[in-house]
Parts: sequence; C-alpha cells; structure tokens
Amino acid sequence: MSRRVSLPGASELFGGAAPKQTRPEKRTTTDGPSTVRSRTTVVDDRKSSGRIRHDTKITVYVTEEELLGLEQTRLALRAEHGLTADRGRIVREAIDVLLADFVDHGPDSVLVRRLRASEDRAADRAAELKGPE
Repeated sequence: MSRRVSLPGASELFGGAAPKQTRPEKRTTTDGPSTVRSRTTVVDDRKSSGRIRHDTKITVYVTEEELLGLEQTRLALRAEHGLTADRGRIVREAIDVLLADFVDHGPDSVLVRRLRASEDRAADRAAELKGPE
C-alpha cells in the first residue's frame, strides 16, 4: 500500500484554463507613394499580459550584467516607486513597449536601430578578423 498522497493539479485548484490570448491583428502601412509593407500591429489599448497564467514559455539567455541590471531595476521599482514586479513581469512590459514602438515607428524604431547597430558591429569584427588582403 502506497503512503503517497495524491494532490489536485494547479488547474483543478484555480478554476481551469486561462482565458485565450488573442493574436495581434495584421495591418498594411504605406510609407511613401509606392512603398507598402506589412507589420504586426498592437491594438491601441493593449497592455502587457501582467499577472495572468501564461501558457507559452521561451528561454532567454542573458549575461550576468543584464541579469544584474534587471534585478537592480526590480529593486529600484520597489524602493523608489513602491511598485512590486518580478523579473518576468518587467521583461513582459519591456517587450510590450518595444513592440509598440516598432509598430509606431517602423524603420525608425529603437528595435531596428539597435539591431542595425549590432549587425554593423558584427560586420566590423568580422572584417578585423579577416585582416588586410
């Protein structure tokens, strides 16, 4: 006879499935007389998901400095602003802000500028490693 206790799962304890998340709608924007491109748009009143059950998970690797910065931000939010947020919540808010900026500004967004700068630095490093011909 097993002495192990069987406990209900989290979904049974907390009322079943979380509400379905809706996907962002697609919108075509024009940036000139003949330029047409499609970007994922964020509904104007969209906020980060905050404190709800999340059904999807990704793994992101960060440097020690990035993790330290995230933790310092979390502590500063609590100490200076009276806001309690875990690291995941801060990351979700940051993602929401970055995506909204991309939708609003496209090629001039912070995301595009930083990714371009990163590519430029990588190309410069590759050229340095290759050396003179």
